[in-house]
Amino acid sequence: MTEKNDSKWTSLATVPILGQAPSAGKVILDARRLLCPMPVIRVQDRVKELSPGTRLEAVCTDPGVLNDIPAWCRINGHRLIETREEGGEYTVVIEVVAEE
Repeated sequence: MTEKNDSKWTSLATVPILGQAPSAGKVILDARRLLCPMPVIRVQDRVKELSPGTRLEAVCTDPGVLNDIPAWCRINGHRLIETREEGGEYTVVIEVVAEE
């Protein structure tokens, strides 16, 4: 699945984390070049498609995601695993938790 974003195409496909073997339990979401609230919306939409226990790694360029996605996790009951910043990209890793 692809989406047009600022005249460039952004892949939303499931891919393995670089340097690790492919695993059904890990998904990367490319949310680069998206501004608030779009990274959170993309995370929310993708989480709806994932099984509990799956880890979603959102790679973003909007620094607001370091606050927005963890807040979304608290509200929706998902687990925040990690946040990091490297080279102008912000990565948030969450674990999908089953709905009660």
